[in-house]
Amino acid sequence: MYGAILGDIIGSPYEFDRGDKTKDFPLFSRESHFTDDTVMTIAVAEALLQVGGNADDEEIKTAVTASMQRWGQKYPNAGYGARFNEWLFGWDAPRPYGSYGNGSAMRVAAAGWLYMSLLKTRQIARLTAEVTHNHPEGIKGAEAVASAIFLAKNGSSKQEIKEYIEREFAYDLSRTCDEIRPKYHHVESCQETVPEAITAFLEGESFEDVVRTAVSLGGDCDTLTCISASIAEAYYGVSLELIRECKSRIPQEMNNVIALFWEKVLG
Repeated sequence: MYGAILGDIIGSPYEFDRGDKTKDFPLFSRESHFTDDTVMTIAVAEALLQVGGNADDEEIKTAVTASMQRWGQKYPNAGYGARFNEWLFGWDAPRPYGSYGNGSAMRVAAAGWLYMSLLKTRQIARLTAEVTHNHPEGIKGAEAVASAIFLAKNGSSKQEIKEYIEREFAYDLSRTCDEIRPKYHHVESCQETVPEAITAFLEGESFEDVVRTAVSLGGDCDTLTCISASIAEAYYGVSLELIRECKSRIPQEMNNVIALFWEKVLG
């Protein structure tokens, strides 16, 4: 959870290709702020905590929908896309709209931590995506990220994670970040964000190095780094210094959800 939010905050000043495609930048500045990625990550986490592990599919989707709308309406200026904004504010009975945008992948971190099996993790990730992003690519992006988090937290090597993601989701993870970086640009689809984010995780040598590598790719930088850092947290952990910085940059009600989340994860 801290990883996803830190990735969002650190990547936010460089969204829309505003960075210099370098790893040499200040982690935090006056322009560093949480965006819709953080709001929706918190919303999904709160919903999954509320329903517990034995709810059926419709109960989970109903809870996720309600939580996302509630949190989204609390923070209406967090930077939502046009279709998602309509879903948040315009529909009394919100329906999925066939999106394959990367929003399904950036908000899924909690699903990677809360469940005891990879099968269950993928099921829950799929449900959190389907309330809006019910296109196969939107669902695939969410499942892939949650799977990578699950594998990382359970001690899988980077090679094992890479092989699983390639086998199960057919993402091309053969390119290096140096090969991706020159022509990569702002794009908001899962299929052009999730593989790049996972590649940044695979190449990074520490939590911070993953973050810097992800930011250096450019593109939809807050979301790409949110995804990369959510996996990196499960693999490397996050330093107390960065956790304190994260806590100071989000509202107390978000910190309260994170505290409940870690209480559940740590038992």
